[in-house]
Amino acid sequence: MQRIRLRYTKRGRLRFTSHRDFQRAFERALRRAEVPMAYSAGFTPHPKVSYANAAPTGTGSEAEYLEIALTEARDPEQLRVLLDESLPPGLDVIEAVEARTSGLADRLTASVWELRLDGVDAAEAERAVAAFNAAEAVEVQRMTKNGVRTFDARPAVVHLESSSGTETHSSQADRPTDQPCAILRLVVRHVTPAVRPDDVLSGLRAVADLAPPVPAAVTRLAQGLLDEETGTVTDPLAPDREAATAPPTAETAAAAKAPV
Repeated sequence: MQRIRLRYTKRGRLRFTSHRDFQRAFERALRRAEVPMAYSAGFTPHPKVSYANAAPTGTGSEAEYLEIALTEARDPEQLRVLLDESLPPGLDVIEAVEARTSGLADRLTASVWELRLDGVDAAEAERAVAAFNAAEAVEVQRMTKNGVRTFDARPAVVHLESSSGTETHSSQADRPTDQPCAILRLVVRHVTPAVRPDDVLSGLRAVADLAPPVPAAVTRLAQGLLDEETGTVTDPLAPDREAATAPPTAETAAAAKAPV
């Protein structure tokens, strides 16, 4: 059985697709591309697809990951092209590697986010960011199925900074605009409960009364393993690429057969 790991995007209007919507679209793409999928056992078999840490509905992303299991070996790049052509524009499969290591989900420990605050002055954003960074605790509230939950969002935030201008992370960033705005870069750990970009925005409102006049345009730029020394987020597919060029060992062969 061959396992392939994919990186895909959610761009433009497709940021409003829910995770369940994407699952349905992706399974249709697998059928259209005639991918030789492995299926689960049981009365209602399902394609063996493992999704990892999907972005919240309404946010764009350049770094979503999943893994599929195949009954026949396929070239990862050819498979990527076929799946990309079978998905709507905005849900773009941009990278595919053969899984040669275990624990993809374990390598997704942090995310890098870009938050575009249209209509917010750069100086006001910098003041709010400084207040957030200086705070020992930033309590925010979130509505859950069990009611309102209050938690401290500050410990999960590794890095938060503000800049101004019209340029974002390339032309692929979500909802670009020609008008000046404040742009926040956020690195956040994946913790429990999860701290999302909207929680950080709630925190900025709580500590500095920062309230953008329109909803923020949020895009995940990267996710992967957090380097605690530098505060950077590393590429989670790099170990698979490195293993592909290294001489095979009994350990890597066993890892390639292991589940996610």
